[in-house]
Order: sequence, then structure tokens, then C-alpha cells
Amino acid sequence: MGHTLKPPPGRRERRRRETRERIFRAALRLFAQRGFLATKIEDITEAADVGKGTFFNYFPSKEHLLVAFAEMQLGKAQAVVGQFPGGASYHELMQRLLPVIAEEPGHSADLVRSILAAALLNTPARRVMRRNFLRRFLPFQTALLSAGQRRGEIRADREAQELARHVLRNFLGTLFLWALAPQKGLAAGLTSNFELLWGTLQSPNTRSHREKHA
Repeated sequence: MGHTLKPPPGRRERRRRETRERIFRAALRLFAQRGFLATKIEDITEAADVGKGTFFNYFPSKEHLLVAFAEMQLGKAQAVVGQFPGGASYHELMQRLLPVIAEEPGHSADLVRSILAAALLNTPARRVMRRNFLRRFLPFQTALLSAGQRRGEIRADREAQELARHVLRNFLGTLFLWALAPQKGLAAGLTSNFELLWGTLQSPNTRSHREKHA
């Protein structure tokens, strides 16, 4: 049985999406220019040319814009995984995934610094970002690594969640250092540092097989 195609969104839904995107993009520009902490909701609504009530129709608080950014990034990662319905090796998935999720933050080190500052200095922002990390990003990465363990690609002497935390530390650490000194592309830095970490993630069988056929 074939998949039923969803009808295209109506005019009202398109306008809602366009308004939300306009608010979201205006906020990101201001975060990059002024910083998250210095940007007020009134600044965002003025830049997006919407009323304050309209803002709250889409985002319960300023901090939820950071959640929206994280959800956008996670959605891109999930789309990469979805391109391999039959499965792919963990290493291949990460090689495809990292450049995709680096694209948006890689355009602006100022935006990355603003988001990191919010996570460190703003308690509400830190709470929503931590919750998003624990409920979405960590389980997503854990699932990828767990699948790799079942295929024999990933070392099995550590829990998948423990390895997932190492992967995410590698990602966040690279992001932080790049934001301080963006001397090369973010995608290149993420990929290079992941390859260094990969040596500790792969199973001994995978490593010996590659060395044998090198």
C-alpha cells in the first residue's frame, strides 16, 4: 500500500508558519548582534513587525526561542538518519550528520556565543536547554550508538548512554572553542574532532578489520 500524500498547507497555516519563522529569524539576528541577555521581547517584535501578543502565540517565553533553535537542529539530524531507512553505520551517519548541523551555527560565531552565554548565565534558559538536552539530544545519540553496538561497530564494554555523553561533550567542546576562535569552518572542526573520538568509540573488531584491509 502506498503512502498517502498529505495535502499542502492552506493559506492560513502558511501564514502562521511564515510569521513564526519571521519572529524566529529576527530573534536570532538580534541575539547575534546584541546577545541573548540584552535582547528584549519588544526588540524582537519590533524587528519582526508583529505585536507582543503575536509573539506569545508562538513562543511562551524568550527562552523558548532557544528550544526552537535546538529543535531545528535535532530535526536536521533526524532527517539525515531518515535518509537511511535500511540503516547505516554509525560512523557514516555522523560523517553525514555533522556538516548538516554545523551549517546554521557555522554562519555566526556571535550567535553561538550568545546561545552559550544564555546557557551559562541565564537560569531559565539553562533549565529549558538542559531539559531539551536530557529529553531529546541524549536519547537520540544514545539510540544511534545502541544500534551501532548491536551491529558490532561500537564498543560494547560501555553503556550506549555513557558513550553518547562523550559524543555530545566532544560536540559542545568543539562548538565552544570554535566560537572563541573561528579560524576555520565549524563543520571541518566538528568532523576532525569526531574522527579523533571515533578511535575510542569503535569496537576492537571493527578496528582490527580496518587495519587488516588497509
